[in-house]
Amino acid sequence: MHYVRPFDPWKSKLCTCPGKFSFNPYTGCSHNCLYCYATYIPNFTKLRLKRDLFRKLERDLEKLPKNALISMSNSSDPYPPVEKKLGITRKCLEIMRNYDLRLLIVTKGNIVVRDVDVFPERTAVSVTVTSLKTAKLIEPKAPKPEKRIEALKTLKDCGIPVILRLDPIIPFLTENEALKVLEMCDFVDHVVTSTLKLRRDILARFSKVFPELTRIYRAIYTEKRGSYLYMPKDMRIKILKSLIERCEEVGLSYAFCREGLEFKAESCDGSHLC
Repeated sequence: MHYVRPFDPWKSKLCTCPGKFSFNPYTGCSHNCLYCYATYIPNFTKLRLKRDLFRKLERDLEKLPKNALISMSNSSDPYPPVEKKLGITRKCLEIMRNYDLRLLIVTKGNIVVRDVDVFPERTAVSVTVTSLKTAKLIEPKAPKPEKRIEALKTLKDCGIPVILRLDPIIPFLTENEALKVLEMCDFVDHVVTSTLKLRRDILARFSKVFPELTRIYRAIYTEKRGSYLYMPKDMRIKILKSLIERCEEVGLSYAFCREGLEFKAESCDGSHLC
């Protein structure tokens, strides 16, 4: 396999994702999010094109079992700003619609609405909205959150299953507005949420923008899970509690990402909607 590969979330015991494949049309990402978990990849912030992408994608797809689930993308956003001009992801979708597969698109890019006409038959779209007030600071080169919410609404109106990825919730920064984001997106079919997990490189980026927060984080992130630091479970539950209550109040399917908490949904990532 060249570019479509089995999804392996760092062999995390906390991952509840169903068996699926991962595909990234681009290498690297240009959003430059402070909380990015993929920056361990060399030169990740420099977006690059893949060599012989379309031919190799077709060869990979021919090897997949029928009804295979593909998540696009788990690291590099498939809709960076340059996609509007290049149409790399759009061409990949045109190829993928000729195969018997299920597709979960994960993005912060509102450009995704452009490609509804070339989606494979069984496609769901997950859009990340992390913050309303601090998005410019924590996701400096990503589209405005209002545009992402508008994209979710447009996709929903087109009959596409949509997922709100309210992730990560950043303690003492975005947790007070998480409920507002959820209320603005209560039309979605599923919600994925989780608290911020820290690595050394993530903490270093936060220290440059929010130095006062890093002192707090050093004190509360005390649980080591693989290469990540977690807040204690009771603190994480306290942060997520209002979202859980709201989802249950309005009958929304919800789940968590690598939290080690039970949830009420057919899948954590929303892939059951594909």
